[in-house]
Amino acid sequence: MHRDELGDRVARVAALAEPVRRRLYRYVAAQPEPVSRDQACEGLGIARHTAKFHLDKLVEEDLLVTSFKRLSDRRGPGAGRPTKLYQRSDRELSVTVPERRYDIAGQLMARAIEQAARDGVPVVAALHSAAAALGRSLGDQMRALLQRGRSRERLFDAAAQTLAAYGYEPRREGDQVELVNCPFDVLAARHTSLVCGLNECFVQGVADGLGCRGVTARLEPEPGLCCVKVYAADRPE
Repeated sequence: MHRDELGDRVARVAALAEPVRRRLYRYVAAQPEPVSRDQACEGLGIARHTAKFHLDKLVEEDLLVTSFKRLSDRRGPGAGRPTKLYQRSDRELSVTVPERRYDIAGQLMARAIEQAARDGVPVVAALHSAAAALGRSLGDQMRALLQRGRSRERLFDAAAQTLAAYGYEPRREGDQVELVNCPFDVLAARHTSLVCGLNECFVQGVADGLGCRGVTARLEPEPGLCCVKVYAADRPE
């Protein structure tokens, strides 16, 4: 596995720790149009080779993107090569430890509100439906990527891997998976029933999308854990 998503985000944030690089990023982001190396070094009062080095480092971390354009009206022989220009990318930076995914909660709630307004269904039911649908979609995508068979054991591991990618920090113990982290922690503390229902439907959706037969997501809240636990078979009474 290559650098994980959290590692990528940490690396991008770390790239901005260097003072000159951070100033360049802010300068480029503040301009209404893409800027050249010469414009950047003049704007910050730094050497051109310094501007080039740090601008290209920001490009490597996907914080800036480049384009090429002639800055003069001259055309044909002698007009010179197009100038390399820099502008801020659409990459958003956010690093939280433990990981939080309030963006997903916001998207699901927006979909639920839209469906409730459109179809006249209860908004909580719409939220559960949206969470289950997203989980199934992610599970289905993961299943398509499996290359070493689709045994029951392999699918159960794949479900844990999918949940790990979304911040749940799964910890497997035999036929049970505990979810150590809740990606929606603050929301869950303030709107427990609503968010725990979302979690249960999302986690079950992942298992269903993968085709994990007999895997059940259950609401079993414990202090310090996500409210949902996952069982590879029906829990014995």
